[in-house]
Amino acid sequence: MAKIGIVEPQKTGPFVGPATFMNVPYSTDLTIAKAAILGVPYDGGLHPTRIGSRTGPASIREHSLLVRPYQPPFSTFNPLTLLNVIDCGDADTTPSVIEDSFHEIEEAASAIFGADAAMLAFGGDGNITLPLLRAAHKSYPDLAVLHIDAHTDTYAGDGNRDYLRFNVATTFTRAAEEGLIDVEASIHVGARGPVADGTVFDHTRSIGYELIDGAEMFRDGLDVTATRLKAQLQDRPVYLCFDMDFFDPSCAPGVCTTTWGGATAREGLDFLRALSGLNLVGADINTVSPPHDLGGMTAFLAGTVALEILTLFCFAQNLVSDQVS
Repeated sequence: MAKIGIVEPQKTGPFVGPATFMNVPYSTDLTIAKAAILGVPYDGGLHPTRIGSRTGPASIREHSLLVRPYQPPFSTFNPLTLLNVIDCGDADTTPSVIEDSFHEIEEAASAIFGADAAMLAFGGDGNITLPLLRAAHKSYPDLAVLHIDAHTDTYAGDGNRDYLRFNVATTFTRAAEEGLIDVEASIHVGARGPVADGTVFDHTRSIGYELIDGAEMFRDGLDVTATRLKAQLQDRPVYLCFDMDFFDPSCAPGVCTTTWGGATAREGLDFLRALSGLNLVGADINTVSPPHDLGGMTAFLAGTVALEILTLFCFAQNLVSDQVS
């Protein structure tokens, strides 16, 4: 009988397996899984003071052992078993080496999407979403993005050097230019100031994205915002990009770009639960920066966000009803 409150390590004979998310099996056999975890230990290395999200996947896995799979009263099923979740390990990246790392990230994610499994990636900084979208686009050409973040990551990023065009601020500008997503169906949620460029919200909208900024989101309420998102994204394949700086730094201090005025842990988790019904086919959780975390609290919260996203995958794949079960 399992010990109450203790997650047992994976064992094969006398050997203990590698650390995985919530101790799910480490495997690259995608024929057995409806969802797979992919670590993306990459950051662009450009931030002047907060380098470290390259170690985010390891920290999320470590602190996910504090997460438990059942969530009464919201749900009483175990998404890990319903989805037969596996952890594929990490994409073979080299932080700050853009072209090679993006190729490796895309190749790893393509294997998951190509096997008809839902992908949940752990970053890494906001750069990682672009190669992940390149992979998702191959399987879902009519993909829409739901981007939950304190920033739009849609700056122009003009310049003839790779790091000017490909960085955490330009991810969704490049995604639009490459035709990876249906821009007019895609939505940014929660962006707030201060920012480095006062025109970025206008620029985001000029590309064609819808932007529900943080002021509008909190004015209307998170439940109303979630209902609006589900109505607009109904029946579309949706990729969720979740930046941990959506949360206020009082509960998620270990992120790349802390910004005051965000959601509490309860608000953010409730918001995710309210999105059940979306046809979610893939997601990433990014910007966990362990060197700036306090007691692993941001990584622990990211692990809980991951469980919420896996629960959304269960609803999207019709493994459970829309009612609490």
